[in-house]
Amino acid sequence: MDQTFWHERWQQNQIGFHVAAFNEHLQQHWPALQISKGETVFVPLCGKSRDMLWLMAQGYQVKGVELSPVAVQAFFAENGLSARECRKRHFTVHQLDGLSLCCGDFFQLGANDLGDIAAVWDRASLVALPPLMRAEYAVRMRQLLKPGTRILLVAFDYPQHEMQGPPFCVPSAEVRALYGGWCEVELLSAKEVLDDEPHFRERGLSRMQEQVYNLTVR
Repeated sequence: MDQTFWHERWQQNQIGFHVAAFNEHLQQHWPALQISKGETVFVPLCGKSRDMLWLMAQGYQVKGVELSPVAVQAFFAENGLSARECRKRHFTVHQLDGLSLCCGDFFQLGANDLGDIAAVWDRASLVALPPLMRAEYAVRMRQLLKPGTRILLVAFDYPQHEMQGPPFCVPSAEVRALYGGWCEVELLSAKEVLDDEPHFRERGLSRMQEQVYNLTVR
């Protein structure tokens, strides 16, 4: 799975992963992270997620990174926002009060590109990546985040052979393998969601569990 895959998804509007409503797990579990107002929240592989607006409305600074210029442009256009643009290293950066959205490759991010991050909201980043890229993603996250940073992570557990990702199956054992060596891992909730997500049943799934984790970088 290379960058062309995601560019084509956005260009062809094949974005079933995008949800217009604010994420219910974000709203329910965010208070458990105890992140002070004014801190910066990182949203990797953010697409045009409106969750960034929700975080801004709670009083946080938001920093996102997204590969597709189509997604970035759609985020601002659909929400009636106008941003300043500049070029920094590998990224075109779109900025407005409370938000900095970097258009470019997540794997080229350096700590200086992010600055001081207090928390990460990962709804559709880890699960968007195949196994080898998930390992690289976790390594890069470890390089970017300082001790004490919280990660609110959403993952799926289902029989991988029944459906080709994304979203990919990332069971609890893999979450702990990827993050357990450098984060405290707490499972906040686990819920069977196939009845609520019939399109996944149509893709061949017999079961699907959505899991939410609170990870704290050591």
